[in-house]
Amino acid sequence: MSRLRILREGVSRAAARLTERRARAAEEIDDLGPAVPPGPPVPPAPADPAGGTGGTGGPPPPATMVPWGVRVAAEVGWRLLILAGVVYVLIKVISAISLVVLAFTVGLLLTALLQPTVVRLRRLGIGRGLATTITFVTGVAMLGLVGWFAVWQVMENLDDLTRQVQDGIEELKTWLLNSPFHVTEEQINNIADGLNDWIGSNSQEITSAGLQGVTVVVEFLSGAVLALFVTIFLLYDGRRVWNWTLNFVPLTARDAIAGAGPRAWLTLTGYVRGTVIVALIDAVFIGIGIYFLDVPMAVPLAVFIFLFSFIPIVGAFASGTLAVIVAFVANGVVSALLVLAVVLAVQQLEGHVLQPFILGRLVQVHPLGVVLAVTGGSLLAGIPGAVTAVPVVAVLNTVVSYLKAYARENALHGGVKPPGATAVPATGSGPSGQERPTPGNGGPGSRP
Repeated sequence: MSRLRILREGVSRAAARLTERRARAAEEIDDLGPAVPPGPPVPPAPADPAGGTGGTGGPPPPATMVPWGVRVAAEVGWRLLILAGVVYVLIKVISAISLVVLAFTVGLLLTALLQPTVVRLRRLGIGRGLATTITFVTGVAMLGLVGWFAVWQVMENLDDLTRQVQDGIEELKTWLLNSPFHVTEEQINNIADGLNDWIGSNSQEITSAGLQGVTVVVEFLSGAVLALFVTIFLLYDGRRVWNWTLNFVPLTARDAIAGAGPRAWLTLTGYVRGTVIVALIDAVFIGIGIYFLDVPMAVPLAVFIFLFSFIPIVGAFASGTLAVIVAFVANGVVSALLVLAVVLAVQQLEGHVLQPFILGRLVQVHPLGVVLAVTGGSLLAGIPGAVTAVPVVAVLNTVVSYLKAYARENALHGGVKPPGATAVPATGSGPSGQERPTPGNGGPGSRP
């Protein structure tokens, strides 16, 4: 016990001496002053999204004084301004080369209509060049015959229509004089004189409009020739054109664009063929109806109904209105009402049976979107813009849907490409065990 007590006392004395030495060293350091220069100032804490500084000293940065919602709106706003500028420049460029754009679009639509025929001929063992020539010549000949027949029928019945219009104007004048509206013959004559005076005072403008019409005809013929060249080259060499187009796509996005191409082409071909079938049924049924109602120019009106049916909703309304007007001028109010009933019945059949059955789910565009697309296309490019607006919107809808699905598949499977990515090597198989398709299976002319 004595040894243990002695050991404890020694440890206590050693700890006391160590504490005393530490105190002396601290006093000496205080007497000498700071031996190390002060370090750099500590930067303020970064601002948090709520607008605070995260620290206790110094004023907050100026950006943090702006409310968070305003900052988000500003970020979104300048990006929208840049996108609007890009769209504006793009519209200006398209307007400058509108003839080329419209000709290419028409050629693409004609290719979508004729390309299945080339595929069938190739399956029968006919060479690509001969199949393309047969399809192109036959298609152009049929389109030319339809146009010639429509013009011929109109010219053949123009005199009768003019006479019937004059008789209709006289009947309308007589009805107005005997109507409860108390219209006098002097008022009607004043309206006619005012119309004649307006034509005389605006003769120069009418003449210039006629000259502009000649220019429009020349541009139309040039665009038609260019569209035919586009059609024949896409029918013959569409696959190579598609593969060449993919070279302008960045490598990181090439697989996605290559996969979207076949789906866009399927949508376009389905839309064009379905629209042709629906337009033909409309023209046949309405033409038969107005023929049995003894409306003059039933065949030309049926041709116009067929052509106007390529403009969704608006075209059917315009062609139906034209048929009702001709029936009213030629045969009176009762005939016009009967024609209106026939037009409405056929259009109801088209809207509720034909289009859902024929087009199916290829064109999933809401009717409001169709109306807005047709209106915007007509404002930008007139009748050609109205015709091409809906297929463009349908194709864009398909492409966007595929790209979203592509991004989801990549996110879920860590880069696995969904079926349809055509710009990938043909050897081996995909991660899911599916055989990878060869490059260039999409676009016009992709099928052999």
